[in-house]
Amino acid sequence: MIKAIIIEDELPARKVLKHYLLRHTNFSLVAECANGFEGVKAINEHKPDLIFLDIQMPKLNGFEMLELVEPMPAVIFTTAYDEYAIRAFETNAVDYLLKPFDENRFDTAIEKAMKRIQDNPAPRINKASETTVAKPLDQVVVSSGHKIEILFPEDIFMIEAQDDYVMIHTHENQYLKKKTMQYYEQHLDDYFLRVHRSYIINIQKITNIELYGKQQYQIKLKNNLSVKTSKSGYKKIKEKLML
Repeated sequence: MIKAIIIEDELPARKVLKHYLLRHTNFSLVAECANGFEGVKAINEHKPDLIFLDIQMPKLNGFEMLELVEPMPAVIFTTAYDEYAIRAFETNAVDYLLKPFDENRFDTAIEKAMKRIQDNPAPRINKASETTVAKPLDQVVVSSGHKIEILFPEDIFMIEAQDDYVMIHTHENQYLKKKTMQYYEQHLDDYFLRVHRSYIINIQKITNIELYGKQQYQIKLKNNLSVKTSKSGYKKIKEKLML
């Protein structure tokens, strides 16, 4: 039996998906979720083979939800917006159902999902492509233990490289996230600056910059974190701040 979860904030859309899915007797619907937070919890609990995922949901959209799930099930996106199609397929999604869709279109997606699951019982879906050109991030979703939090760019003081992860520093806390420095360098507003191979700082959080040894400078942030940068990094800050 193939386990499936529906993650959709609109009740009528959940009912349509459930109605179509229950006609496929080799699938078992193990959970219905009304938002991304419920979706993360249900995926961790049930370990489904397939999820039907809406993209535009309150607080936590479908792509942000996927960042919090590991390992990934197969995904069929369901949305009323066609502008997300390229990004969806860059995540290696099984299919992209554009609302309103009929049962024939749903069945086509189900056939693709069955083939994907049979060919690869533990599919690995790429997180959202880091090369996709996108508008600056207006929020960053992080997890701490079993708690999910939403950070706004102004909450972030520094991003620090940590092997295959990054450490996001706020005023009082740190959050580990499986993303690259390059991703945040490309997707954050221009008041974030990469001053070192391992550090991106929010220049609005700088309190002072001091010479530290030969050709090196120390940047102090408002949360008392200190970051060392080279002369070239210092030059970039001066140019950004127009000093």
